[in-house]
Amino acid sequence: MTPMIEDLQGVVLDEGLSVDLRELARVCGASDQILRLLVSEGVLRPEGGRPQEWRFSGVQVCRARRALRLQRDLELDLAATALALDLIEELEALRRRVRALEYQLGRDG
Repeated sequence: MTPMIEDLQGVVLDEGLSVDLRELARVCGASDQILRLLVSEGVLRPEGGRPQEWRFSGVQVCRARRALRLQRDLELDLAATALALDLIEELEALRRRVRALEYQLGRDG
């Protein structure tokens, strides 16, 4: 039996990364239209006033990819996607705080 080989893809993101709407669409494998909808719903927050001027940071690229994955895997609408992302990010922030507190308590004790 031949083992199954999966095609793995990854994107290395630099903190200083900044992409325009077309580049974001390419990196995410999404259309400009769906990304504009994510912006209008507040899921993505680009810099710049008009879509032609929008710039997305590396954090926004990760957020876009996560949003698109949630929509695809869980079949969420835009509002549910925004809520899910906010809750996931809040949970991650709380976990970071708990780890920091545990570290401080372990160090002091």
